[in-house]
Amino acid sequence: MAKTTTDHDEIRRWAESHGGKPAVVRSTHDEGHHNEGDGHARAGGRSRKTGVGLLRLMFPKARRSDHGELEEIDWTEFFQQFEESKLALLYEEGSNFNKLIGRDTAEKREHGDHKAARH
Repeated sequence: MAKTTTDHDEIRRWAESHGGKPAVVRSTHDEGHHNEGDGHARAGGRSRKTGVGLLRLMFPKARRSDHGELEEIDWTEFFQQFEESKLALLYEEGSNFNKLIGRDTAEKREHGDHKAARH
């Protein structure tokens, strides 16, 4: 049965016990986001919001896992974006199954709405 948590220690402990590492989807990652004062950067003549990007937990040693689009980040950066995005981790204790979901979605699922999702 899947569990949901927002506890940083629990997330890190679970991920590392399965060989997981914090990551971001490379195409959404802006490495210069720490130095931006206003939260926006110029790219190709257009403004775009900077930040860590789309978070993932990657499992490099897992069979059939494709991590070509993922870039490892540190736990501090991961949890900073995790909090800013108001995420929760849905996971199964005995497997690598996991999904980062909105806390609002997690709350609805806890109250029986198993089809809840962000739109």
